[in-house]
Formats: sequence, structure tokens, C-alpha cells
Amino acid sequence: MEASTLMKAGSRQEEGFGPQPGKVADLGPAPNLWLNNSSLGKKRRSQYLLNSCEKENLSTWIPENIKKKECMYFVESCTLSDAGKVVCACGYTREQHLEEALRPHAFQDDEWDPEKHIQEAPTDAFGDIIFTGLGPKVGKYVRISQDTPSSVIYHLMTQHWGLDVPSLLISVTGGAKDFNMKPELKSVFRRGLVKVAQTTGAWIITGGSHTGVMKQVGEAVRDFSLSSSYNKAEVVTIGIATWGTVHNRDGLVHPTGGFPAEYLVDEEGQGHLTCLDSNHSHFILVDDGTHGRYGVEIALRTKLEKFISEQTKERGGMAIKIPLVCVVLEGGPGTLQTIYNAITHGTPCVVVEGSGRVADVIAQVASLPISEITISLIQRKLAVFFQEMFETFTEGRIVEWTKKIQDIVRRRQLLTIFREGKDGQHDVDVAILQALLKASRSRAHFGHDNWDHQLKLAVAWNRVDIARSEIFTDERQWKPSELHPMMIAALISNKPEFVKLFLEKGVRLQDLLTWDMLLYLYKNLSPSCLFHCKLQKALAKEPAAPALLMHHVAQLLQELLGDSTQPLYPRPRSSDQPQTLPVPHVKLNVQRVSLPFLYKCPSDHVTFTMDPVRDLLIWAIIQNRRELAEIMWAQSQDCIAAALACSRILKGLSKEEEDTDSSEDMLALAGEFEHRAIGVFTECYRKDEERAQKLLIRVSDAWGKTTCLQLALEAKDMKFVSHGGVQAFLTKVWWGQLCVDNGLWRVFLCMSFFPLLCTGLVSFREQQLQASCGLARLRAFFNAPVVTFHLNTLSYFSFLCLFAYVLMVDFQPSPSRCECVVYLWLFSLTCEEMRQLLYDPDDCGLAKTALLYFGDFWNKLDITAILLFLAGLSCRLIPPLLYPGRIILSLDFIMFCLRLMHIFTISKTLGPKIIILKRMMKDVFFFLFLLAVWVVSFGVAKQAILIHNESRVDWIFRGVVYQSYLTIFGHIPAYIDGVDFNLDQCSPNGTDPYKPKCPESDASRRQPIFPEWLTVTLLCLYLLFTNILLLNLLIAMFNYTFQQVQEHTDQIWKFQRHGLIEEYQRRPPAPPPFILLSHLHLFIKRVILKIPARRHKQLKNKLEKKEESALLSWEMYLKESYLQSLRDQQKQRPEQKMQDISNRVDTVVDLLEMGRLKQSGSVEQKLSSLEEQVAQTARALRWIMQTLKDSGLGSGEDPPTLAPQKASEGQDLEPDSRQEAEALGDTPHVNARHLLYPNSPVLRFPVPNEKVPWETEFLIYEPPFYSAERRDRGLVDPMGSPLKPLAGITFNAVDGPTDRRSFRGSYAVQDGFPLNPMGRTGLRGRGSLSRFGPNHTLQPVVTRWRRNPDGGICRKSVKKVLEVLAVQQPPSEHWALPGGSQEPGEMLPRKLKQALCRESWPVFESLLRQGTEVYRGYMDDPRNTDNAWIETVAISVHFPDQSDALKRLNSHLLACDPQMSVQWQVVDRRIPLYASHKTILREVATLYGGHY
Repeated sequence: MEASTLMKAGSRQEEGFGPQPGKVADLGPAPNLWLNNSSLGKKRRSQYLLNSCEKENLSTWIPENIKKKECMYFVESCTLSDAGKVVCACGYTREQHLEEALRPHAFQDDEWDPEKHIQEAPTDAFGDIIFTGLGPKVGKYVRISQDTPSSVIYHLMTQHWGLDVPSLLISVTGGAKDFNMKPELKSVFRRGLVKVAQTTGAWIITGGSHTGVMKQVGEAVRDFSLSSSYNKAEVVTIGIATWGTVHNRDGLVHPTGGFPAEYLVDEEGQGHLTCLDSNHSHFILVDDGTHGRYGVEIALRTKLEKFISEQTKERGGMAIKIPLVCVVLEGGPGTLQTIYNAITHGTPCVVVEGSGRVADVIAQVASLPISEITISLIQRKLAVFFQEMFETFTEGRIVEWTKKIQDIVRRRQLLTIFREGKDGQHDVDVAILQALLKASRSRAHFGHDNWDHQLKLAVAWNRVDIARSEIFTDERQWKPSELHPMMIAALISNKPEFVKLFLEKGVRLQDLLTWDMLLYLYKNLSPSCLFHCKLQKALAKEPAAPALLMHHVAQLLQELLGDSTQPLYPRPRSSDQPQTLPVPHVKLNVQRVSLPFLYKCPSDHVTFTMDPVRDLLIWAIIQNRRELAEIMWAQSQDCIAAALACSRILKGLSKEEEDTDSSEDMLALAGEFEHRAIGVFTECYRKDEERAQKLLIRVSDAWGKTTCLQLALEAKDMKFVSHGGVQAFLTKVWWGQLCVDNGLWRVFLCMSFFPLLCTGLVSFREQQLQASCGLARLRAFFNAPVVTFHLNTLSYFSFLCLFAYVLMVDFQPSPSRCECVVYLWLFSLTCEEMRQLLYDPDDCGLAKTALLYFGDFWNKLDITAILLFLAGLSCRLIPPLLYPGRIILSLDFIMFCLRLMHIFTISKTLGPKIIILKRMMKDVFFFLFLLAVWVVSFGVAKQAILIHNESRVDWIFRGVVYQSYLTIFGHIPAYIDGVDFNLDQCSPNGTDPYKPKCPESDASRRQPIFPEWLTVTLLCLYLLFTNILLLNLLIAMFNYTFQQVQEHTDQIWKFQRHGLIEEYQRRPPAPPPFILLSHLHLFIKRVILKIPARRHKQLKNKLEKKEESALLSWEMYLKESYLQSLRDQQKQRPEQKMQDISNRVDTVVDLLEMGRLKQSGSVEQKLSSLEEQVAQTARALRWIMQTLKDSGLGSGEDPPTLAPQKASEGQDLEPDSRQEAEALGDTPHVNARHLLYPNSPVLRFPVPNEKVPWETEFLIYEPPFYSAERRDRGLVDPMGSPLKPLAGITFNAVDGPTDRRSFRGSYAVQDGFPLNPMGRTGLRGRGSLSRFGPNHTLQPVVTRWRRNPDGGICRKSVKKVLEVLAVQQPPSEHWALPGGSQEPGEMLPRKLKQALCRESWPVFESLLRQGTEVYRGYMDDPRNTDNAWIETVAISVHFPDQSDALKRLNSHLLACDPQMSVQWQVVDRRIPLYASHKTILREVATLYGGHY
């Protein structure tokens, strides 16, 4: 809280957060606060201007829920405004008050009171804010009352302003006035602050004004937005300022909302007010009805930050409470109070050393022991860092500062000092995140859950560097199963670096992915994902399907992978339908540490997927997540098929993706996976050609029983198919069992005269065939696809020649012999097409087979030619239609000739040219559309100008289309210019069917009367655009297509070559018409003998399990070799080499710096230890001398023991261990000197460590007097008074039923009040305790051994693990021993009675009598005062085995109070007990040799 003695300007916004002393924030629940965050988060943050509907909603909601404050009674103040005007006590002038405030009131004689004279009204300032002259950036603002509930403000920010729920809350506090920082430190601070906000999705909260630390934050955001690393992700910067101190705020007042409101930053004319900072994105302006008063926003900001830190951020199946961290820059007295409040309430603070004033004072003493932080030291530091205002510091203020700094430094686990360039610190973002982890590590959580808490924070922030350096250390050994929830969260939230890290740490995907978990992942697809939309459409088509099932996913994947694949996930059987195993929501509560295990379901229901790597790879691919997909592919076994399948899926999705950028990204990723498939196949082909070719045709069960080659063809991966190894395999298939080096001339000779096969003219691959010369050789030769192709080619040419002969020479009224042969030949071709249509070796079904068949262009052409032939044949057999039949057959001949182009695609010369021709045909189609526009437009205009009312349709077509088209090629229409005008060559009335109608003319003079100049002009323009523009455009299009295809012509030809090879590989060897014999043979086998079709093993081969496993292992080994080569290539790049050199130099510098620091630190530690040893030796010698002097009668004090040597490196101690070590040298009662007395508004007088002993002089010590009223007045001492000594109370004796003796012996009594034997506490009276003097309590410590499920005792670090009975009463988050004060005549404490059933009280009393006393003495309790304190007796009741007494105790554990919780807690250093109780527990653990 800012001191009243500070100057007005100096008191501006010393930013505070954390609850104020004595005030408890009244925070109601915030229902439905994050229901729509996912949808709101998809809005682009740069688009701030709202549409009319959103404006209307906001203009209605805000005035109904958010209020402002205004003064309703003008009371003239004795001070004047800056302009010399009379102002009210609220600070506003008469003109700024409402008329009601100027009228006489019933309370006009009263003094101005904000409680009476200020009232709330609907706010009139909200909407969008733009800063005049500072660019188009738009922010949000709202004026709110200081009493506005935090839940309403949070609802406004997340629901109406559209902010995502943050993963981290950064509260920046410090100096409100401008201050200077070193350029290097300023740069590091700005870069680090924005980096941590961007990477973690944090909100930055400041005071919002254009001065001091708020200005530094704003400039950091501005510099980031102008940098090259800016990726349009807005950094949310929220300014919480006082409305009454904002300069030029009148421009923000808009009763219906400003959309936008213009704000002018005028620093020169602001006076004692402040301007808003233009670099903040959101402003919350807190109004208390006054003008010019600073600090109004502190209480609301405190409540809001606390409220936000209690909310839950749900993302990626993981829920965490939003962490809060305070960053301190410079600052004055108010900043010190802010830090103190933050540390007191458990909020970690990062103090930037070198920024000045308070930050530097704390940084200078943070590494010192508490005993060395003295009043004189703080006074010297203040003189250095507060030179200008040091004279205003009174002795009381310095004492207060000393006490607060001691308390701050005492909780080192919450304090992080950022020293730029020192201690290995270089980035503020790392310091902020390390501060949160350090605070988490020191919290009173159990070890396992505490590490989980830290890992959740790192995953939520997406900081894998922090996880590697701070969490995955030798201190904690992680089990792979413990990482499963984090793995799922990293997958859903797309954090590939964490996925890679968890895989490195031993997570096995086979143990992670169950069917239910896979379904859970698909249910959590990103809503913007195209596959998610497709799934929603698929579900909408099945109203009977209430929820998503994996067979829905399989259907969509089959569409994307192609019809050649089978469903990847089976359709559930009817018996499986009722079995729905819900995937438990991964609710990971960070603050309260409850971690339900992810896979808690019956073991007989847990079924893992067949190939989890494949499943996760597909899941990543359909969301276009490159890094995640690459990680999963690197884990895959069937990697070539996986890469090709990914390429196919991505190309299929890219065709449906409407977003151009996403579509291009998908195509790029598809190309990347094709490149990876090529790379691995190249490695395999280099090692072993035969095994590599086996990989091409191996049936992959994981990918729908398809092959790599088929996947590449479905994906149109031309680069892969054109690979030398693939082409070598296709050539091998093309030649069948013949050697590929046989010349075609040899094949032709053997085709012409097959007995030459016995001469060895052609060679075979198999030695057995090469040696034989009988029927086997003949069969192998004619079954080769190359022979089949050439036989069919010769047959087809023969068919065309015979067909042409019949059409031109031998087309008789009755079919001739040659014509009958043509019919037979065509029948054989038709039978072959039917065979291809019905060919189904994979049992895909007729529908799918037909779909595949008609998907080929050449098959469509064949069917069209056959149908056209049948139509011509039908007409030909009807005598009246003989001539039309011949015309149809003549046209059909053209189609049969076009079929030759498919045959020529096998040619390496003609094949690419045919491809170019097909592409050019598409260009011609689009060109004809453009040409038709000009032809029709010119033709209609010409016809309308020349000819009047032509009614003959054929002549209209000639004039409009035909003549206009011929004009392009130089045929100029007649009469266009009147030169060749002749009425004899035309029909005047259009009655002559063989003559065109005459143009407009003078019949008497026989001269044309149409405007010749117009028709000539139109003709010239028409020829200009068509002959010059359009024809050259067509040439350019052809040239572009030629160049484009020519570059890839070899790839395209090799890709299309496969279709022809596959066709002839499965085609019967006999050519038409002899192929009918083969068809008859097939008919007998399939229809009569029912022998199923089998696919040729040359294109699809199902391997044995053992052989397949060996082949995949070999492929996986070579994949690792390929990935290693990629990494090596990456390292060889110049940019990577420079980066590696830079990293090594930085590492060497850090090591040298660290070595220097360690060396200097080690020397200092040794010197300090030596000094302490010398001091101990001196005290021992003095004691020996005193003992000898007293003639051996002994000394009044025990002999001193030598202090153990300190650790060489203080940093190696854990925070708790270091704190415990420091506590040995600290004063006995630290908790009893907390400035805020518990459950009251009373503040203690600050008492630094050195002023605790009563013997130490402390002249300014004037503690307040406080004795709380108690309901049970008959059982407590009177309240007392500092002016009236207590009467009727006897101290240091048994006073009636009350024992007022101390375990520490006799204590002093001063002015009728007992004095705390441990020293000053800063408060007089008895506080909230019952008695003056010692208040005796009993603390039962009930323990047992922690046991495994099998009954064995758990151990940690060899020692047995204890469990202690603890209770918890809200609102406290800490657990406590079930002890406390006792009622007169009772042995059991009240709290223990509440934890046990009444019938078990006598049994437990006997256990206490038999128990072991482990502690008797003073308790450092926050309720202690100078005149009243707690002393306790701790009795241990231990159950060494699972006896009947322990079982009865467990059955009697029943809290009488429904709000009380009773649990067995694991005894650990981080057990969430009060500090005084942990001291007792440590003694018990030592007594039984247990772990602590």
C-alpha cells in the first residue's frame, strides 16, 4: 500500500497485486466462463472492429452488467483545480457534476462521504479504442466501478472481447515514473517478456499508462510487432488504470459504446494526470467517482488477478490452473508492498537486477543469509539506491523495510533474481518460467505429484527447453506410464517437441494407444480441420449413429486412400455395440494435485490398436501437422508405404480444402513424404535390388491390404514411380520370364516363327526355362506381356485395315465374308472388355470394379466405340437405314483409330508427345470458349446489319457461325464492303433455298444501302482480336503446356507406362479374334468349375509372416540410415554450420563464466566456513577456561560443538533443504512475526530479526494491542488493556484449572503482562488465543507404514515410508495434525474428537497414554503475541503392522464436521502441513528411521 507521505506523482500506480492486508476478496463462482473459448479463439485477433450485431449485443450487455461511479452531491473543496476552478471534494468541477448534485439535499450540512455521496450508474465508456495519429491498431476499453465482481470482468474479456483463456498470467509491477535502464538490459527484458507471453499464450497485466514500467512493457510489445519474428499472434497486454487519472478521457465517453473511440495521447498537457499507453491491447479503467486520485485500481486488480489464477485452462485433454507470476522492474515503496503481498500469498516474483531502486535493493541482499540482512545494511542500500528521497526515510520506515525484505528473502523459493549475463542467465523468459517451476518445486506437494505439476506447466507453456533442463534431470526418474497423460495432451495441442521428448524418455506408443484413446483423439480434432468437417457430414448422414465410431473414420480414409484399399478400421459387430468404454477426461489439476490415471478401466476391456504408429501418423496427417507427422513417420516400420499413403491422403484433402494456404501446405507436405519414400527406397535399392522390389508389391495389412506401388499410383506420385528401381521392376514385369536384354527383333522373329525358340535366339531369366526347349518355353514366351502387346498391336492394325476395306470397298447390302470377320473380331474385343470389367481378384465387388474400370479414359473410349458400332450395325441390317448405318460405322472407325494412341504410349518417343497432345486438348477447350464469344458477337452483329429478317435457320447458322469462323482463316464474307455486290447471286426475299438472302439494298438502283464503313470496321476489329490476339494466345498456351510437360515428360511417361504394362500383364496371351478361345477357357473355370480369380504375384504378393517381418526390419534399418543422411546434410549447410559454431562459442563462454563463479563461490564458502570454525574454537577455549576457573564444578552452558562445514555450492541444495538450513541460524519464531495477524485486520509492528530479543534495545517499538473477542468467554482470559494491568491471574504457576507454567522455565512479567520467552512479535495482547502466557496444546502424531498393494512396506532411498493421519478444514489449503487445545478434564484435543467417532475416544486415550513423547516446548505459531504464545506436547502413536487396532481406527475415521477432511498423508519433506507441525513430523520420522 502506498504511503501517504509520498508525492502525488510518485504514488502513481506503484503497481500492486495480491490481497491487501485484512481484506478478503469476495469472489463468486464464474459459471460457463470458458464454454465458447475454442470458437472465440479462432477469430483473428487483428480484426477488432465488430459487426453491427456484435456491437448491439455489447451495447446491451455492458450497461446491464457493468457500472460506473459518479458524485451525487457537490461539496466545495478548499483546493482549486489546475485551471484555478472551484472543485468538489471528489475532485470534479461544478460543470462536471450532474444537475442533481448541485441541488439542495437533505444531507447538505454533512461532510462529503464517498459511501453516501457516490452512487453507481450504467457505464458510458466502452468499445473499441484507436489512438489518433498512431496507426490503425484497435484496442478494447471499458470503464468499470471499483466494486465490479471479478467474474463479470473475466466474462467480458473471454466471451465478449474474445480473448483465449491464458496459460500464464504475468503481472508486471514497478516504478510508475520514467526511469533509465541500461540498453542491454532493456533489450533483454523486452525480448524475454514478449517471448514468454507469445510462447505460453500469457496475458500481461500492467497499469496501462504511458509512463514508467507500463511504458517499457508497451514498447516491448511494439518492438515485437515490428520485428521479423512477428507472426500475427497478438500479445495480450491488459492495462488496469484509474479512470479519474486518465488524461483526455472525455473522448472515451460514449453512452452506447465507442466503435471506435478516438484517444489522443498528449503528454505535454497531461499535468498530474497520465495518458494511456497506445501499445496495450485492452484497458480496464477503474472508477471510484473521484478525479486525480491514484491507486484506486489496486484492490480490483488484486482481486481480478487472484480470480484469474483460480480459473482452469483446458487444452489438449489437460486442465491446469492458470499460474501467476510477478515481474518487478525498479519501483518504490509501493512496489515493495506489492512484492511482499505476492510472496506472502505464494506468488513467485522475478526481480530484474539493474533496473534500479527497490529491485536493486532486493537483488543485492537476496543471496545473503537472513541473519546478515540487518537494519544497518538496508539503510546503506537505501542510501545508495534512493539518493533523492533517502532523507524522507524515518527510522520506523527503515525498520519496516528491513522486516519486509527479510520476509521476502526468507522465502527464496518464490524469489528469482534475474541478473543479465550472470549466473548463466541470458533470457528473461527463461527466468520467469524457472521461477514458476522453482515455486512449484518448493510447494507442499508430494514429490511425484509435484513433478507432474511442473511438467504440466512446461507442456502448457510449450517450453521443451525448460522441461529438458529443469524437469527431466537425474533427480527424478520418470516411468513411461507416468508420461502418458502428458503425451496425449501434447498430441492434441500439437506440441511436437514434447512428443519427441516423451518418446526419447521411453514412452511406447504400443502401450499408449487403445481403441478408446484413438477414438478420443478423433473426437478432439481441431474444429477448423477439414477432416473434422467431413466426419460431421458423415455422421449427419447416419441419424442412427449417435456418436463417432472408428468405422466412420475408416470410410473417409478409404475414400482418400483410393478404392484399391480395404477399410483400416473394421465396422463394429452388433454384439460390440453396447460396449462403450468412456475415455476418462484427463483432468490435471495443477494447484490441488489430483491426477486420475488415464487408463482406469477394466483390464478385459482395454484393447490396443494393431499399429499405433500408423494410427497416430494418420491422425497427424489429416490435420496437416507437419512436425508431428514427421515424428510419427520416423517411428513407423512400414515406412515407404506410410509415406506414400500420407502423400495420397494429403493430395486428396488438398482438392477439397477451400483455404488456398492450407491446400498449398498440404501439397508441400505430400511432396515431402513422397521425397522421403524415394529416399528410403533408394537406400533399399542400393543395398539389394530384389528385396527392394519385394517391398513394392508386398501386401501391407496395415494399409488396407494394398501395396506400395498401388499407393504411389493412387497418389499420382510420379517421381516415385519414375524411380529407376520402380521402372526396372516394371520392365521386368513387361518382359515376363524373358530376359530384359533380348532385342525386339528377336522377339518379332520368334513371334513370326516360334520354332526359333528352341534355337536359343531369346534368353530366359530362369535357368530351368533356359535349359528346356519344349512347351514350357513356348508358354513362357507367349505369356510375356511384351509379346502379348505386340501380338495385340498387330491384331489391332489388321482389324483396322479390314474395317477400312469393308467401309470403302466391300460394303454390300448383305454382309460379306470380310464384314462377318469384322463382326467376329469386334465380338472378341467386346468379350475382352467384359472380362476386364468383371476382373476382380481382390473381391472388391462389382460396383467398385466397375468404378475402377470406367475411371480409365481409354476404357470409356472403347465402350463408346463398341456401342457406336452396335448402333451402326443395327442400322446397317435394316435396308432403309443402310446408308445411315454406313455413316455411323465410318464415324466409329475414327474412334477405333484414336484408340491407337493408347497403344503408342508404351513408346518412349511417341508416349510423351501423346501426353502433350492430351494436355493441349484441354487448352483448346478453354480457348474455344473465348473464341466463341468473339465469333458469335461478330456474327450476330454482321447478320443483323446486312440481312433483314432472315427466317431460315440453316442460313442464320451459316451467317452467324460458319462464315465468322471461316473469316479467321482468310475467307472474307461476300457483300461485307459492297465491292462484289450482285443481286443475281442472292435471293431478295430469301425464298431460294440455295442462295443467301440479299443484304439491305436499293432495288431500283441495285446498290447496297447498309453502312459499309461500319461493317468494314467491325471486320477489321474482329480479325485483329481473333487472328492476332486469340490465336497468339492459343500458341502461347500450347507453348506453356509444352514447356511444362516437357520438363516432366519423362516422369509422366514412366508413370502412365504402368497402366499399359498392368493391362497386358493380366491379359490373355492370344490376340483377337483368337482371344475367344481364352475367354471360353476362363468361362469354364470361373462359371462352371467355380475357380476364383487370382492376382498375379508379380504385382501383388502376400508374404509369409516371418519373411515379412525380416523384410520390414531391413527396411526400418535402412530408414534410419536415410534419416541420418538427412541430418548430416542438414549439418553441412552453411547456415547450420554458423549456428553450430555460435552455439559452441556461447556454451564455452557460459562454462568459463560458470567456472569463474564456482571458483569464487567456493573460495568464499571456504573462508566463511574457516571463520565460523575459528569462532567456534574460540568459544570452546573460553568455555574450557571458565570451567577450569570454576575448579571443575562445571559450566552453566553445554560445551559448544564444531559447526559442520557448509556445502561448497549453495545452489546444489534444494529450496526446502536450503530453507531448513537457514532456519537453524534464523530467530526461533518467524511465523509469529508475520505482519498481518491471521483472521483479523490487525497489522503487527515490524520486528526485524536483530530486534527480537527483549534484551536488545528497540526504542521505537510501539506494538498495537489486540485481544479478540471469543464466544466462550467463560473459558478464556479477559481481553485486557494496555493501560490496565491484568488482575486475578497468577503467572508461572498453576492458576486454578489453568496451568500457566512454561516448558522453558520461568518467564518475565512486565506491567502485569507476561512476556513471550522467545522475544518480540510486534503485537501485544492475547490475540486470538485463549490465555495470556503459555497456551498448552496436545499434538497426537498417528503414523503407520505405507504399503504396496501386495502388503509390502514402501521404501524410498532405502528408508521406509511413513503415513501420518492429517486433517484439513477449509478455507485453509494446508493439512494439520489432529491436535490442539484440550477442554478442562479432557485428554483428547478437540480436533481429534472431530476426526474420530465417539465410541473410539476411550481406545485412543489409552493409545496416547502408551505413546512416545517426541517434542515438548514452544511452537512458532502465527497467533503468538508478546503476551500469549502456544506451547505443545507431541505424542507419537505408531502402528508398526496391520493390526486390528489400526483397522478399527480406519473404520472410526469419520469427520463430525462435513467440511473437515481426514486422510492418511505420506510423510515427506513437501507434505502440505504447517511449518511447526512439519518440525514435529521430522522428529517422528527420525525416531522410527523413516523417510523424510
